[in-house]
This record gives sequence, structure tokens and C-alpha cells, in this order.
Amino acid sequence: MKVSDVRELLKNKEVIEEINRHLWIESQKVGYSIGIERATDEWLTLYAEGWMKYHMPAKYKVFQAKKKKEQSRKKKMGQRRKVVKAQVKTKTKVKTKAKTKSKTAKRK
Repeated sequence: MKVSDVRELLKNKEVIEEINRHLWIESQKVGYSIGIERATDEWLTLYAEGWMKYHMPAKYKVFQAKKKKEQSRKKKMGQRRKVVKAQVKTKTKVKTKAKTKSKTAKRK
């Protein structure tokens, strides 16, 4: 999730209640307070998307569309990098072949 998505989500009072509930449950499990920051981080990574899917279906669809678009952009960038690396490799192979040919010609 992006920071802007998290900020928007944390404005919702129901989300804060869920985070406080998570804080209480996890603190009871370990026997001491885990702290609000850890509880918030855990809840956002583990439960935020599921909560959005159930409680905010329209915003969840927009979020998923953004996520897919970002993933496809990253995939395209990765493919471009592979092509560029392959081009660089072929150029260096050609150069090294030319150098080895010139070295062997000099030796004779």
C-alpha cells in the first residue's frame, strides 16, 4: 500500500477501532503491550486489504486497479532492462572477439 492509501484508510474510525482491537489481542497473547506502532504496522500488512475488500468494495477495486497497473509497469521495466543487458552483452562479445583476433594476428 502506498502512503496516500494508508493515510486515507487511517482517517476511518472503524479502522482505528480494528487496530486497537488487534493491539489488545496481540498484547494479551504475549503478555505485554506490543505498542501502537507495531500493532498498526501488523494490521496494515496483514488485514488492511481484506478489511477494505469487505467494508469499502468500491475503493478496494480502485486500489486493485492501481496495484495491477503498477505491477505491469514494473514488469515492462524489467523486460526493457533484460533487453538492454542482452544488447550490451552482445556488443561486448563482438568487441572481445575483435580484440582476440587482433592479438592472434599480432603474434604471428
